[in-house]
Amino acid sequence: MFAATLLYEVPQDIQAIGLSPTLERGDGAIEFGFVRKDGRTSLARLYQRTPCRALFPNTPPEDCLQAVLVTTSGGLAGGDRIAIAVAAGHETAVTVTTQAAEKIYRSLGPHCAIDVSLAVADKAWLEWLPQETILFEEARLVRRSEADVAAGGRLLAAEMLVFGRLARGERFTTGLLHDGWRVRRDGRLIWADDLRLDGDVAAALLAPGGFAGAEAVGSVLYVADDAAALLACARELSAKTAARAGATLVNGVLVVRWLGTAPDVRAALTQYLAAFRHAAAGWPAQLPRVWSA
Repeated sequence: MFAATLLYEVPQDIQAIGLSPTLERGDGAIEFGFVRKDGRTSLARLYQRTPCRALFPNTPPEDCLQAVLVTTSGGLAGGDRIAIAVAAGHETAVTVTTQAAEKIYRSLGPHCAIDVSLAVADKAWLEWLPQETILFEEARLVRRSEADVAAGGRLLAAEMLVFGRLARGERFTTGLLHDGWRVRRDGRLIWADDLRLDGDVAAALLAPGGFAGAEAVGSVLYVADDAAALLACARELSAKTAARAGATLVNGVLVVRWLGTAPDVRAALTQYLAAFRHAAAGWPAQLPRVWSA
């Protein structure tokens, strides 16, 4: 049996008779359910399917319960798919993050898919704080993120995209990125956002009216009853960085975005999240330790 991952690795005799290699595809999933039990947040449900795994580091008593996602394959290639579901029950406080950056490898044709589902019950606090997603040249990614936040619940969600392996001198110039968000409040759609880059990605990233040459983009959503009251705070905190920043409020969703170099955007995201979670909920002004590992 022969396993090939690149076209030039296919044996000559297989190519000569016109056979196409069958590549193994990943189909991972992970589901969390959290409840409040004996005065603290506890894990009530965990389902995981390779390559998705979860770690639960020790959390300081003054902070949220933390869950860390691990992709054991080291990244996603064309045709791979993973599904992530997090449900924060009544009065729970949870931070879900990732162990490292997610890498989206060059595809031979099919796209990889990431589906994220976030459910926040009343009086719950959920932080969805994955580290950056790195798009290799010719990567193809379709990511759909959906959140349903009950009245009285609060969601702080972050996302960062890096356009290429910049340390290797590689830019994401061709491929596909379709990144969509849908946010519902008590089941009613209040925020819909889609970013699509396809074909000549380089031109879109260089366009003055688009990314204007930015290497990375970072976004943070805050969905809560007090979102409007924290808009001024968000604008002040987001401006304290080298990256270009903007903050706005739409239908009760507080949205902050940054454009710039990858180091500047990551620094902006890190500083903002640490300060904002403290301002909004009194949590320690710091992120999970995996962010600085």
